Amino acid sequence: MTYVVTDNCIKCKFMDCVEVCPVDCFYEGENMLVIHPDECIDCGVCVPECPAEAIYPDTDPSATPAWLSLNHQYASAWPNITRKKDPPADADAWNGVPGKFDAHFSDSPGDGE
Repeated sequence: MTYVVTDNCIKCKFMDCVEVCPVDCFYEGENMLVIHPDECIDCGVCVPECPAEAIYPDTDPSATPAWLSLNHQYASAWPNITRKKDPPADADAWNGVPGKFDAHFSDSPGDGE
């Protein structure tokens, strides 16, 4: 099992999860984070830390195969992030907005650590 970041992270990118991850398996895109499924140790400490409730175990229906694939693909392309940064200024306004992937997902990398 692994954990998967899903669409509610898009444009929220709170990064509280990064701070508690014991194995630094988060990777940063321009407007969301992903978890590298081969590095995640399935501890789950990131789940309650996510204000956007965007992280699910891969056994949860919200963690579809498409999200698992996206996490794997971009964790291999984006830089690793190991410390919390400030979220976007409008993160709270985007929290819970449906359908963010099609309109707002960016495949551009973030700055990383």
